[in-house]
Amino acid sequence: MNKLIAFAVGCMVSLGAFAQNPSEPFRAYLINKEFDIFLHINFYEQDVTVPGQELLGQLPGYLGKNHNPFAWLITSAEVKGHKATLQLVNDYGSEDLTATLTRKNDSIYVLKQESGSPLKVPSKGKWLKLPKTLTLQRK
Repeated sequence: MNKLIAFAVGCMVSLGAFAQNPSEPFRAYLINKEFDIFLHINFYEQDVTVPGQELLGQLPGYLGKNHNPFAWLITSAEVKGHKATLQLVNDYGSEDLTATLTRKNDSIYVLKQESGSPLKVPSKGKWLKLPKTLTLQRK
């Protein structure tokens, strides 16, 4: 019984680590269900580690695909008001792009590719090119 209680407390503490502060809109976990992708970001402390790629160190964040280790790494993020300008590179280092992430309200964000390589993610054994503008929602 004590192990069960300790496990439950550990789970609650872990969930608290992902709590999102509305006064820091660019510290968030954002999802797009249509393409099964997410953004895990912290543009303030820039302390996000990509699971399985700890060698890369801490970053402002990354774009990932559920059930897949592939990631687009956010190498820099500059916040101005409700908009952030991002530099991304794929985890192979072969493609890069510039994008903006705009906060529309407390739960809706828009990621827009501005220049560079097209944003692609693996999907069912092929590369899926994502639209230039994607809507994401806070989880």
